[in-house]
Amino acid sequence: MLRFLLCLITGIAALFPCVPVAAHPRQSPVVILVSIDGFRADYLQRGVTPNLSALAAHGISAAMRPSFPSKTFPNHWAIATGKVPDHNGIVANRFEDPRRPGEVFTMASEDPFWWSEAEPLWVSAEKAGIRTAAMFWPGSTIAWGGTRIEKPWPHDDGGTRPQDWQHFDGAVTPVQRVETVLDWMRRPAKVRPRFVTLYFDTVDTAGHNYGPDDPRTTQAVAQVDRTIGSLIAGLRKIGRKADLVIVADHGMAATSSERVVALDTIVDASLYSVVETGPFATLKPTNGNADKLANALLAPHEHMTCWPREAIPARLRYGANPRIAPWFCLADVGWQVLPTRPAEASTGGSHGYDNAAPEMAALFVAAGPGIARRGSLASFDNVDVTALLRDLLGMPADAGADGTDLPFRQALRH
Repeated sequence: MLRFLLCLITGIAALFPCVPVAAHPRQSPVVILVSIDGFRADYLQRGVTPNLSALAAHGISAAMRPSFPSKTFPNHWAIATGKVPDHNGIVANRFEDPRRPGEVFTMASEDPFWWSEAEPLWVSAEKAGIRTAAMFWPGSTIAWGGTRIEKPWPHDDGGTRPQDWQHFDGAVTPVQRVETVLDWMRRPAKVRPRFVTLYFDTVDTAGHNYGPDDPRTTQAVAQVDRTIGSLIAGLRKIGRKADLVIVADHGMAATSSERVVALDTIVDASLYSVVETGPFATLKPTNGNADKLANALLAPHEHMTCWPREAIPARLRYGANPRIAPWFCLADVGWQVLPTRPAEASTGGSHGYDNAAPEMAALFVAAGPGIARRGSLASFDNVDVTALLRDLLGMPADAGADGTDLPFRQALRH
């Protein structure tokens, strides 16, 4: 009775339904992995997140350390696979592979070739007989393990996807995304997914456009919190128990056109070609210019440090994968490495910096029937989340993963 009254007061009934247990048939809780892109860990302290804060109070939370580089696609794939980008193959938002000269991976790439270096959790779950569904998640539309056939039209031969999935479309509103998940939860048990991913991008968009400290970014944080509240209320209404694991891929740092390292002012542009620029730049020497480029990049530069791929600091766990460009130049937090100085003044936000920087720390909140109330945890690596998800789904540990469930063991209900 006490738990029933507490549930009514707090509204966290999606996780602990506000009815006597005997009123519902016994059911395994669904595991819902939610990504709020760009939700910096300290956004939770702004006083505009009653739903997320209530979940944190009833479960666990932390300022989670993203994998390096702190970019969207590498980190979503790290959380999905339990492997850092150096091992999961999605090493940046834009990169090349020496096996495919002339081709470039971008955030629109769906050829399974690019994604094949690590198996995502939904594929492992499907193999284990656990039905999965993805309401957006980078990589969830890929026919993992399949082969792209280009003629007579691009299509995939073989491969595994979640049994329900949708191509990302920014025009699909947060409400529509939640309603899709709730529709899946209303299905009969035989066709109801047990592992679901859900993705929101509005906080990241606001952070990029306005910067992390702008009131409009705080408004976006408040709006996504209301959306989480709608998900909780919807699950409560249909009596569906759920373990919610809510994460961000990275944080956000304030940027300005006044804080730019212009590559063309420190090295002859004929010596290199650019793969990606921003908080870091990835470069390749042009033919015959490897030594000249090395000499230019290794010289001291204010607000930027450059390494050849093989010399990137070991603590970043990055640099062994051949998909990483020969040269990697990392800016100080809040600075950007760009081909040339911007012509117009601007401010905003970005990410991709050192993953140990406080500005890059990401949201982590988890609560539900499988998670005890343990409060704030010490910071941990985001590849550990995959191990937690496997525990909640009743799946064995992945011996080849880079992460571990050690940060969560005291919070797991057995």
